[in-house]
Amino acid sequence: QVQLVESGGGLVQPGGSLRLSCAASRSIFSFNAMGWYRQAPGKERELVARKVIGGTISYAESVKGRFTISISSDNAKNGVYLQMNSLKPEDTAVYYCMSTAGAMNYWGQGTQVTVSS
Repeated sequence: QVQLVESGGGLVQPGGSLRLSCAASRSIFSFNAMGWYRQAPGKERELVARKVIGGTISYAESVKGRFTISISSDNAKNGVYLQMNSLKPEDTAVYYCMSTAGAMNYWGQGTQVTVSS
């Protein structure tokens, strides 16, 4: 069973930055892709950023130029990260880490990001 544990969420003012982390319980190279999704109150869960392991990166249009996804295979930092800059109130949501291995999708428990003055 894969475990994904997110951290790094919190309250930040508009224009601020946060870095989300997602620690995976097995090597990132066992996955086809890893990414971040978010769900705002009353809205459907949406893709924020996704990286194919050893391949391409894709971003939602609303975060292009502001968010950066990265991965690490270091033992202590095995996982996926999301650097979020120039945050806007509309970025407020619960952010979920996701990994794909074959036909299986795995999800973390989510971390709350609130952008407010």
